[in-house]
Amino acid sequence: MDYNTLIDAETWAFIRGTEDHYPPDMISADVATQREIYNRMCRAFFTGYPEGVTARDDRVGTIPLRIYECGSHGVTLIYFHGGGFVVGGLDSHDDVCAEICVRSGVRVVSVDYRLCPEHPHPAAFQDARDATQYVALTWAGSHILAGDSAGGNLAAAVAHASRGTLHFSGQVLIYPGLGGDMMRGSYRDHAQAPMLTLDDLKFYQSMRFDRAMPQNDPTATPLADKDFTGLPPTVIFSAECDPLADDGRDYRDAILAAGGQAVWINETGLVHGYLRARHSVQRARASFDRIVAATKMLATGEWRE
Repeated sequence: MDYNTLIDAETWAFIRGTEDHYPPDMISADVATQREIYNRMCRAFFTGYPEGVTARDDRVGTIPLRIYECGSHGVTLIYFHGGGFVVGGLDSHDDVCAEICVRSGVRVVSVDYRLCPEHPHPAAFQDARDATQYVALTWAGSHILAGDSAGGNLAAAVAHASRGTLHFSGQVLIYPGLGGDMMRGSYRDHAQAPMLTLDDLKFYQSMRFDRAMPQNDPTATPLADKDFTGLPPTVIFSAECDPLADDGRDYRDAILAAGGQAVWINETGLVHGYLRARHSVQRARASFDRIVAATKMLATGEWRE
């Protein structure tokens, strides 16, 4: 794969800047070191809060939450951060959530679910589900599920598991890992992609499950579900240069085949983790604009394909 052709100079600068803080071989370090370096890297890309937003910390049971508001809100978005189920937390996506709040006009509740390997699957899913139920009972109005990478997996898993009990206005999934076939398609074509490789994915998978990856378990891999009916309107954003890209396409196709509403946007020349580049890379900025527009669309119930 010729990434020098696919990826532009701005994105390469972002990649090199990220690698300066979080080297590509970081998965060889112990988990505590990975978390420390990841948090430091996220802080280096932190852009602050936009004017008018407030944030406060809370918890439901043992699950920490961070709540972002910029006025009165009739819609609450529940956000699950990325990080391979191993790294990340409330601070790693702090400014992203604040910007979604202000730009989309929705309340955002960020969920600090338990991480692996200390808490293997299904701990993260259980926290995501419990936090979602709490949000639905605490704030009236409509609710949207959202997340990036591992968080996109959790958002989709909650959507599948909540059918018949909770209603969502939509879900926004940003370069999600949904359990696609690692032997084909984008997993193979982009196995050596910058920012996320197939070996990285295999490492995170080994951390997530204390045994072999469960089969036919949509709480772990939403693409394994046999039933895609009754899911909320879904917008999926993938990065072209990412092993996970086909997961977004396949998830869209499964929802459409079941008679649902779904759109997949494969962002040209972008790489996994591009949310942190939304202020420095034009392609990432444009994608974040589309993420905000999709959130607004789902919040108002005005579906547009």
